[in-house]
Formats: sequence, structure tokens, C-alpha cells
Amino acid sequence: MVVALQQEIQRSEESRYDHRLHGVLLVAQGMTCPEVGRLLGDAPRTVEYWVRRFEQEGLAGLTEGERPGRPTRLSAAQIQEVSRVLRGKPSDAGMKVNLWDGKTLAAWIEKKYAIQLGVRQCQRLFRQFGFRLRKPRPLIAKANPSQQKAHKKNSGN
Repeated sequence: MVVALQQEIQRSEESRYDHRLHGVLLVAQGMTCPEVGRLLGDAPRTVEYWVRRFEQEGLAGLTEGERPGRPTRLSAAQIQEVSRVLRGKPSDAGMKVNLWDGKTLAAWIEKKYAIQLGVRQCQRLFRQFGFRLRKPRPLIAKANPSQQKAHKKNSGN
């Protein structure tokens, strides 16, 4: 039940703001940061950050800040080229497979730009460019119906 409640707090920006607001309120009423952290399920250091930001910026300090994340390793021009190359066949880009996947894209980027990206990061690029997962059809789907009939167990009787 505690986990479900914590997930609900993380669900929206407003609920995270309210959560930080309650934490700062408890500290203002005399609780220590470790006590508030234990009560709310957060690290004491996190509560200290909330209090410090509140002291410096007021209520605005408790709102969500930008989270830029790790900078991309590919330049804007490289990302455009990757998008263009993905719209063609891997064989046109010098790869020896029929369909693009995360592993193939990672290999192509390393070969082309000497930049190592993980398979998961390449899969994110697919989603970023609007692609969806496509699995190759098994060869049996392309089989000759007359040959299939000849190989069936009961076709001779």
C-alpha cells in the first residue's frame, strides 16, 4: 500500500509539489529532516534540499525544475542523418541485415561516427523518429502452398 501511494505521488507534477510542500511544512513545525524523510519515504538529504530551495526561492523553489538529462552524444546534423538512413534499408547503409533494430543501429553509428550508443538508446531513437517495432515474418508464411501440402502427414491418405 505504501508503494502504491508513493507511485501516486510521483504520478504528476502537482502531487510532487504538494509532497515537497508537506515536507517543508513538517520541518517548519519542528521536525528534523531525517524524521520527515522517514515519515514521507524520502532521503533526509532530499528534504534538506527542499528546505534550502524554499528558504532561497520561496514557494517557487518547490516547483519542478528542468531536468535536462545527459547531453546527447550525437550532433543535430548526425541525428538528422540517422533519421534519413533509418528510412532506407540497412543494406543501403552497408549493414548485412534486412531490418533495422537497436543492435544494428548501434553498430552503424559506431562504424559511421565512432560513437558508442547502447541498444536501448538506439531503440529510443526509433521512437523519437516515429518508428514502431516490426518483427520479420517467418519463412513459413512465404512458403509454397503445394509444397506445404506435400509435406503434411495426412495429405497422402
